[in-house]
Amino acid sequence: MADDFTHADSVHVDADPDTVWDVVSDVTRTGEWSPICVRCAWDPGDGPRVGAHFTGYNVKPDREWETRSEVVAAERGRVFRWAVNGGRVFWGFEMVPDGEGTRLTETWEFPTAGREFFRERYGDSADAEIAIRAADARSGIPETLGAVKRVIEGQG
Repeated sequence: MADDFTHADSVHVDADPDTVWDVVSDVTRTGEWSPICVRCAWDPGDGPRVGAHFTGYNVKPDREWETRSEVVAAERGRVFRWAVNGGRVFWGFEMVPDGEGTRLTETWEFPTAGREFFRERYGDSADAEIAIRAADARSGIPETLGAVKRVIEGQG
């Protein structure tokens, strides 16, 4: 993934893929590693399975907002992916065995539908708003991966 509307980065984690998946698919722990999403809550009765829904609570210095997400891929030890606000943005984690541990990759995609929504919502300032979201993803993914690694390896 390498364009303005997708981004991915990876880190080695000293744990098996199932253990990594169990942590990153527990959205109630998101506040432990995300630089923007301070917490998430599953809808009553939901959990890390395709079709489940959760609400994210996000904070930046200039604003706070909620998102609604639906899990679109959930395969223990392999992938956990969700669509935000009806597919305007996609986030996910992919796990691949890597020696004695796991190669954890976080992905972000801002598809055409999301960009069109921003153009309708923000008008002439849409490109600037889109650029902010892309910059947040590019800086936030390595920060998130480092924090997930520390959490799983017991360093934080």
